[in-house]
Amino acid sequence: MKRLLLAVLLLLATCHLGLTQPQYKVLYRFLGSPNDGYGPGGDLVSDNVGNLYGVTTEGGTTGHGTIFELSPSSGGGWVETVLYNFCANQQCLDGIFPMAGLMRDAAGNLYGTAYGGGNQPCPYWAGGCGTVFELSPPARPGTAWTQTVLYNFCSSEVDGVCLDGAFPQGRLIHDAAGNLYGAASIGGSGGAAGASGRLGGVVFELQYSRGAWKEGVLYNFCSLGQGENCPDGNTPIAGVTFDTFGNLLGTTEFGGSESSQGGGTIYKLSPSASGWVESVTYAAMSPYNYGANPVAVISLDADGNLYSTAATGGPGGLGGNGSVFKLNPSGKKGRSLIFTGSNGAGPVAGLLISARSRAVYGTTELGGSNNAGVIFSAAVDGKETVLYSFCSEPNCSDGSSPVGGLIEDRSGNLYGTTELGGINEGGPGGVVFEITP
Repeated sequence: MKRLLLAVLLLLATCHLGLTQPQYKVLYRFLGSPNDGYGPGGDLVSDNVGNLYGVTTEGGTTGHGTIFELSPSSGGGWVETVLYNFCANQQCLDGIFPMAGLMRDAAGNLYGTAYGGGNQPCPYWAGGCGTVFELSPPARPGTAWTQTVLYNFCSSEVDGVCLDGAFPQGRLIHDAAGNLYGAASIGGSGGAAGASGRLGGVVFELQYSRGAWKEGVLYNFCSLGQGENCPDGNTPIAGVTFDTFGNLLGTTEFGGSESSQGGGTIYKLSPSASGWVESVTYAAMSPYNYGANPVAVISLDADGNLYSTAATGGPGGLGGNGSVFKLNPSGKKGRSLIFTGSNGAGPVAGLLISARSRAVYGTTELGGSNNAGVIFSAAVDGKETVLYSFCSEPNCSDGSSPVGGLIEDRSGNLYGTTELGGINEGGPGGVVFEITP
């Protein structure tokens, strides 16, 4: 009887361990040009029936990137459809190399940014300064989606400086009126003081009026300081996030110091009667023990605390592996998670705060068991759990180097992408994955 009881207890323990282990699987492996994209970037977005939408930075019929849809099939697998191939004409007027995830509205339209291309001459690069686009679903099933360029960057250029910004790399968001908000990584009037005119970057708004979208610059970074020392921030890579008071929150990769290039900032833009007012909530300063160079979006919990990642820094200074940080609404620093390499390194994506459990989930581009990146969870006490180390399968068929964040479905499953791995070990390709923590 004792042996039977012991066997039952062991069986129950085994079942419990099996249920609590993260379950990882690859939903799709990208094939590359000419029939598919490769190198997916940014976060995925889902619709109300479980389809996933995203971008690949390269690949497709011209090699300049795609927009794709991944749909669950009745047989239990997933089917990919390329909805759009960028550089649809010889001049690439529609944009090239989309790097950011998409935004989806209630009507099913998809909005995003392309790093290059467009119809304006670009003083920084012959490939164009980038676009904001909309992709609209077909009126009849089975027909093509329609892409429309809403804005071409460097439409306002003076003395070799794009006053309206250039090279957008972050996601878009919208307000209740349908206005779009985002950031362009260089340009703006603040950057005109830099040696090359490339410093700065802008936060912008797009408003639809009288049949056209019009851009307005809400803030020009590097408006303060001298040369490359920009205490108000420099180079916003990610997009912006609304808080409950209508302020816009974001990160800059550099800046924050009057005496050096700086390790980056967390900034807030507040609306006022005279325009938007910028304030630096947090600046990463030397020796950067808590992280530096934030390039990801800000996430907010129910209490208004701010969360994001820093791509470098830690005890090793700028040569460190990066961190996860938390700030309270007033900017006071909370707990930080410092990456050591073995538990991840180089986080470049934002964080997911689970709607179900309030747990914090994220990815790192490098580090882990195989130095190919990890999926991690972070508890409120700052302790980290590595849920999965990429390149754990032969030839990295499970993916390598996740540069995008995670999204969550109603069942608590998490979805994301890797830039590399899949079909080609360590090379162009990438995967879409699902993990159940």
